[in-house]
Amino acid sequence: MTRDLSEFMNFKTLFLIATGFLFCALAHASELSDKLKSSDHVLLMRHTLAPGIGDPANYTLNDCKTQRNLSPEGQNQAVFIGRWLKKQGLEAAEVHSSAWCRCKETAELINFGGYRVENALASFFDDMNQATKSNAQLQRFISEKIKTKGDKALIMVTHHVNILEYMGENIASGDMVLAKVSPRGELISYKLIPRPQ
Repeated sequence: MTRDLSEFMNFKTLFLIATGFLFCALAHASELSDKLKSSDHVLLMRHTLAPGIGDPANYTLNDCKTQRNLSPEGQNQAVFIGRWLKKQGLEAAEVHSSAWCRCKETAELINFGGYRVENALASFFDDMNQATKSNAQLQRFISEKIKTKGDKALIMVTHHVNILEYMGENIASGDMVLAKVSPRGELISYKLIPRPQ
């Protein structure tokens, strides 16, 4: 085999391998976006890094300075997650957020054209007795939104307590849950998506 032919064969082999990897990546990417276009999948997301636990005493929801907020690292994480989601093929999303500033900032920074505050995503960390009631409210919200969202992804930015109550697993800051849901908003199954890095 001549040197030119050998080099061509090596290039062809590398090209086929690279194409195969790209195809696999796109197939995986489109699975997420395809599922989120359907009416039976939603994405729950825990706000990105906000160091600490809970909120300071006497915090108020209308004053971010009184709350536990995103660190610069958490802000960067949210921007990166938004870019990552777009690379997965998400072109349009309806984003809803808890009223807490760390969730609202995360929802803003993932950059899908804004967000709406939703009471069903509010934290009940200060009163854990509200867990069952809050979870029922979240299910009703999901049930309503999947009927009207069309092929937009439904992304909900909330807190670890809400996600734990809904799907039974603790998740880290910036982690996401791809949830398959019933028409009543109940969880059928889920896939945990660790925060992209």
